[in-house]
Amino acid sequence: MVTVSKSPATNHPGTLTPDPASTSSPATAAADSLTSLARGTQLVYGGNRLTRVPDDIADAFRPGDRLTVVDSTGDVLRVPGEVYTLVADAVARARAAFDALTTLPDDRIDRFYDLFAARLSDDATWARIQAANDDDVRAARSRGRSTTRLVADSKMRARMIEALQLWRDMPSRREAVIDSVPHDGWHVDQVVSGLGVIGFVFEGRPNVFADATGVLRSGNTTVMRIGSDALRTAQAIAHSALVPALREAGLPEGAVVLVESPDRAAGWAMFSNSSLALAVARGSGQAVAQLGAIARQHGIPASLHGAGGAWIVADATADPAALDEAVFNSLDSKKCNTLNTLCVVESVAATLIPVALGAIERRGGQLGHGHKLHVTAAARSFVPGDLFTRRAAITRAEGDVEEPIAELLEDGGLGVEWEWEGTPEVSIHVVPDVDSAVNLFNQQSPHFVASLLSNDHAAHERFFRGIDAPFVGNGFTRWVDGQFALRRPELGLSSWQFGRLFARSGILTGDGVYTVRLRAVQSDPDVHV
Repeated sequence: MVTVSKSPATNHPGTLTPDPASTSSPATAAADSLTSLARGTQLVYGGNRLTRVPDDIADAFRPGDRLTVVDSTGDVLRVPGEVYTLVADAVARARAAFDALTTLPDDRIDRFYDLFAARLSDDATWARIQAANDDDVRAARSRGRSTTRLVADSKMRARMIEALQLWRDMPSRREAVIDSVPHDGWHVDQVVSGLGVIGFVFEGRPNVFADATGVLRSGNTTVMRIGSDALRTAQAIAHSALVPALREAGLPEGAVVLVESPDRAAGWAMFSNSSLALAVARGSGQAVAQLGAIARQHGIPASLHGAGGAWIVADATADPAALDEAVFNSLDSKKCNTLNTLCVVESVAATLIPVALGAIERRGGQLGHGHKLHVTAAARSFVPGDLFTRRAAITRAEGDVEEPIAELLEDGGLGVEWEWEGTPEVSIHVVPDVDSAVNLFNQQSPHFVASLLSNDHAAHERFFRGIDAPFVGNGFTRWVDGQFALRRPELGLSSWQFGRLFARSGILTGDGVYTVRLRAVQSDPDVHV
C-alpha cells in the first residue's frame, strides 16, 4: 500500500490516494507526498512489468523519503529524506557556483590548482590526510573490504600533485572558438562553454579528488560522493586542502562539493537530480550500472566507468620476449586496465604459454603474494598439472586464503574480472586463431582493453578493425590511463559494455566536459534570411 499525505480515503494495494480536493489545484496537488508504504505494494517498472516493495524498505519508509524504481532491473531503492536534502543542497550550491564561475577570470582557477597542490605538498597537511586514510584502511580491512585503491601512499600523493599541476598548466578552453564559418557580412563561431554541474560517484580512491577538479578548467563545477570506505580520507582532503584552496583563490566554495554521507542512497539522490549536467560513476560493474540506469531514466547523460579487465592475444608470430614483458608489465597492480585474460594461438601455445606463466609467476613473486590462474579446458594441457593440485596462500580482501594455484575455468567465463588484492590473477585460454579470440572478446568481455602481440602488420590492422574495444594496443595494457597516455588526468575510463560512446574518447578528462554554443557576429546589419 502506498499512502499519500492529506488523504482521508482508504487505500487499495498498489494505488495512490490523494485528497480529492487536491485534484482541483496544481499547487495543492504538488503538496501531496508519500508518507508510508505497505509491504508488498506493487510498483510498475520498465513500462509493463511489476515489482513489489520489499519488507525492509516498507518498514523503514518515513515522510520525506523518496522512492526510486530502477527501470532496467525493478530494484526498489529508498532515499532517506535527510540524505535527499543533503544532496539537493549540495547540487544547488554547485549550480550557484557554476553561475558565478562564468564571470570569474581563468587566473583564479590557475591559482586554485596551485594552492591545492601546495597544500597536498605540505607535510603537516598530508599527515592529517594520512592519519584519516590509515583509519579508513584499518576499518576496511576489518570488514574484509578491498584496499587496493584505498591506500593513500606516497605514489598516490605524487600523482595527485602532478594532476593538479597539469590542470594548472593546461590552456583554458572556456569560451574558446573551435571553428568559424564565414558568410558575406557575417560569420558563425562555434564556442566551447561549460556544461554545468558534474556529479561524481566513485569508489574508495582518494586521488579522484585531484582528477575530478579538472572540470573547473572547462568552466564546470562538481559534486562528489565517495564510497564509505574512503569517506574520512575524503573529508580530510576537503577540509585540509580543497576548501581552503578554493577560498584563497577567490572561487566559490560550491565549485567543488563533497557530499559527506556514507549512505549509498546519496549517489541515488544525486543521479536523480535534474540539475546535473552529467553523471559520472566509477566503481564496481553492478553498482555503476545501477547508477547509470538511474541517471538515464531521469534524463541525465551518464559516463560510466565500472567493468574492466584487459585482454592480451598472442598469435603465431608473437615474439616470446615481447610477450614476457607485456604480461609482466600489465600486472603491477589491480586496476581496470590490468591484464585479466590471455589468449594464445594453439600452434604456438606450447612455446608461449610457459613464457606467459613465467611472467605471471615473476610478478607475483615481486609483489610477494604468489599468483593465481584460471585455465580453460582448451589450455589445460599447456599448463603444468601440479599447479592444479599445489596449494598456496592467495591474498584476498578478507586476508590470505589457501587455494590451488590453478583452477579450471568454465566455458563462457573469460569475461569474469578478477578483483585481486596482492596476488596477480589471470585467465588462460587457447584459440585456433586470432579471429576466434576477437570473437570471444566481442562476446564475453566488457569491451574495454585489447592488445595483440604479433609481428604481422596485416594482423594488427585486421585486429583493430574487428575488436569492439575503445583501447587497442600491441604490448602492455596498463598504458590505458589519461595521465600516462594523454598527459591529462582522467575522470574515468569507459568501456563499450553499454555501447560505443558518442563523439568522445573512452578517456573522460576535465577539459573534455563542455558544450558548444553558436555565436553569430554581423558586420553587415542588412544580413537576413
